[in-house]
Amino acid sequence: MNEKILVVDDETAIADLVEYYLRNDGYQVYKFYNAADALRGIGQEELSLAILDVMLPDMDGFSLCKKIRENYLFPIIMLTAKVEERDKITGLTLGADDYITKPFNPLELIARVKTQLRRYTRYNHLTEQSEEKAEIDIRALHIEKDCHRCFLNGKEIMLTPIEFRLLWYLCEHRGNVVSSEELFEEVWGEKYLDNNNTVMAHIARLREKLHEPARKPKYIKTVWGVGYIIE
Repeated sequence: MNEKILVVDDETAIADLVEYYLRNDGYQVYKFYNAADALRGIGQEELSLAILDVMLPDMDGFSLCKKIRENYLFPIIMLTAKVEERDKITGLTLGADDYITKPFNPLELIARVKTQLRRYTRYNHLTEQSEEKAEIDIRALHIEKDCHRCFLNGKEIMLTPIEFRLLWYLCEHRGNVVSSEELFEEVWGEKYLDNNNTVMAHIARLREKLHEPARKPKYIKTVWGVGYIIE
């Protein structure tokens, strides 16, 4: 196993505990206690996943997540002591893939890490092994499935694997309303649960990247009470 995990938490005991369990499971760990040191260290290693605490001394974890997403697509798991739904949505909207609330069971965290790595690795493998080039053009939007690239007005937009899969699925079903349940089960590969705001948060992130106006989006439109559609 050669996966490299970034851990950023200013609570030494928690950071050390996470490092212990990760190393015990065979992962390489790069541990930092603040955002500034983490940002300096990110470019020095090819990371597989990041675990970020929300409450950091120099920059909150949401801002750190956003900065990482400017250049990297690897999965991000947020550690948060907050339980408000809006905080979870904020993290997902800024590009996080999952979150876990403190205090947590280290074994549950390891399980979440494995799930995210498996999903990310599987997606990249399918992309690399694609034999048929697939492309979709919708007005000024151009997406290429085989190389995981998206362009708007000729300018490339960086999408995480989940964001790309969401957009591709909606484009594939252009003209049809796709429910949140269907999107979640197709993209995340898990059973959809009531009051799951994960899809909504990622759609909001996608719209932001596509420079969509909040009231009158050009591409991803909401059909209230039903789902989403690209016309």
